[in-house]
Amino acid sequence: MGSAKEIQVKPITAKAAEKVVKAIHYSGKTAAISQLHFGVFLNGKLEGAMQFGPPIDRRKLIGLVAETKFNDFLELNRMAFSEALPRNSESRALAVAFRLIKKHYPHIDWIVSFSDGTQCGDGAIYRASGFVLTAIRKNSTIKRLADGTVAASHGTSRKDFTGAVTLDGYQLRYLFFINKECQKRLTVPLIPFSKIDELGAGMYKGQVKRTKEQASRDHLDLGGATPTCTLQSKASL
Repeated sequence: MGSAKEIQVKPITAKAAEKVVKAIHYSGKTAAISQLHFGVFLNGKLEGAMQFGPPIDRRKLIGLVAETKFNDFLELNRMAFSEALPRNSESRALAVAFRLIKKHYPHIDWIVSFSDGTQCGDGAIYRASGFVLTAIRKNSTIKRLADGTVAASHGTSRKDFTGAVTLDGYQLRYLFFINKECQKRLTVPLIPFSKIDELGAGMYKGQVKRTKEQASRDHLDLGGATPTCTLQSKASL
């Protein structure tokens, strides 16, 4: 398949990023608030996209790092990569994107991103890319609606959540410090990555990961890991 060193990362239009995200991202939804869009190319073909922008509610996150100004941080709103990309493309693409942000937007000190451990994964890519883990929370916002669709019940949602069922799983919060000095001002504890398995919050490509304790027990007694429909790509549905 080639090496991750063969990929190219460069800015693309919002329209181009949205096309990739809608086709590949497990949610099939773009982030309308995104402001920076990076494409991931292999042999000249656009095979992935990353969308950065402000969080839905900056006020809830700005206090994670003391002395942060309103525009000093971004959220990685969406990240969608096709199966055609070589192994380790995600971590390489993120590294290049962060270098570009540091060069062209030097006021950006840190990046926040959330990993959806109810449908997708627990953030293995973030851990491999130098992010730190700052929260593991039982899911309370991602719900399956009466019509079968999935939506987040945040304050700006206009969905009808009557009869909705909260998905089982966890939400994990990661931070990456473009300005390494800012990590000294982190106001919440760092959580060791081992805590993910301890809490049973592990998930990879939509499949709940079994803990070491589970793996050592009889598979028939456990009934296996609780399966979750893989939603990495709309094409796989």
